[in-house]
Amino acid sequence: MTTQAPDTMQIGHVHLQVSDLERSIAFYRDVIGLSLVQRYGRQAAFLSAGGYHHHVGLNTWNSAGQPPGSKRHPGLFHTAFLFPDRATLGAALKRAVDAGVTITGAADHGVSEAVYFDDPDGNGVEIYRDRARADWPRDAEGMIEMVNAPLDLPALLAEAA
Repeated sequence: MTTQAPDTMQIGHVHLQVSDLERSIAFYRDVIGLSLVQRYGRQAAFLSAGGYHHHVGLNTWNSAGQPPGSKRHPGLFHTAFLFPDRATLGAALKRAVDAGVTITGAADHGVSEAVYFDDPDGNGVEIYRDRARADWPRDAEGMIEMVNAPLDLPALLAEAA
């Protein structure tokens, strides 16, 4: 029996409990750039990129009108959205800035460039782009050596597609 996931496995979607469905649809559509693909009445919605059935599910089944949970409690740290290149990442950052989203962090991790902020319910969001695998920093044994260096956000915004 294999105990390792196949190399081709991917994470398919995240499903979030939100307090205000319309507000969350607007955020994931207008800031992240996903398309609304289905509504489940007034309690749930599904959004995606590229025609996939859904990358993000949103529901208010147990959470309508509730305040965000504490960042100090166990739970989802963030959902990460991988953009294909620096220009599209810059465009996503521009949408976030234009929407008045507060950027909570940004880093050059050596393997990727990432920007962090929260959705309207306080769920962490990362938008990022990977560098080519051949360019990832590695130690003498071949292990990846990620870093947490500053990311030049004005330069990234200048590359917005």
